[in-house]
Amino acid sequence: MFALTPGDLSGTIIDCAAGPASFNVELSAEGHEVISCDPLYSLTANEIRARIEATFDTMVANARAARDEFVWHDITSPEHLGEVRMAAMQRFLTDFPKGRAEGRYLDQALPHLDLRDDAFDLALCSAFLFTYTEQLSADFHIAAIGEMCRVATEARIFPLLKSYGGPSPHLEPVVDTLQKRGYRVEITEVPYEFQRGGNKMIAVKKPGSTIAG
Repeated sequence: MFALTPGDLSGTIIDCAAGPASFNVELSAEGHEVISCDPLYSLTANEIRARIEATFDTMVANARAARDEFVWHDITSPEHLGEVRMAAMQRFLTDFPKGRAEGRYLDQALPHLDLRDDAFDLALCSAFLFTYTEQLSADFHIAAIGEMCRVATEARIFPLLKSYGGPSPHLEPVVDTLQKRGYRVEITEVPYEFQRGGNKMIAVKKPGSTIAG
C-alpha cells in the first residue's frame, strides 16, 4: 500500500497511528528498523486484546453492510477480512510485550511526537489520516503531516478515502495548504486496492526537498 522499495526498507521507518497491526513484528523479524507509535500502546497486551474482542464483531458487520465499497479479491469476504485482521492482531499481541520493552512500540500520538527532528527516513500512516475525516479536522491533518515530515525525511499516507464513504473532502485543502507552505506533495497510484478507488497514497517532503522515485 505504500509502494515500499528495498531502498525504503533499508532505512529507518516510523509507523504512526499504527494500532494493533503486524507491520512492526513482520519487518522487525526481517531485520528492518521500525518504530510504531499509538496511544493504544499505553495499555497492556491483555487490555488491548479485550478491546479487539469487544469491537471485532462490529468491524465485520460494518464491512458486510458496506461490502460494495470494497474490492473482494485477495480478501474474499467480510468474514475472510475478519480472519485476516484477527491473525494480524494476534501476531501483534504476541510481539507487543517484547517489542515495547525493546522500544519498538511507543505510546505517542499525532500531531505531537516526542522524537527528534529527522530521526527517521520514512514516516507512514495507514487508515487514520483521511480515513477519520469526520472525526479529524483539516487543520489536524495539516499539523499531523507536518509533524511526520519533522521527524522523517518523507511522509506517506494511505488511503486517501474516508471510512465507508468515498474521497475525503480534506484532501484538496490539505494538499493546497501544504504546497503553499513549501512542502513537496505527490499523489501516486499504488499496487494495492481494498477500498474501491482507494489505490492512491500521498507522499510529502518538507520545504526544500524532492520526492524520490
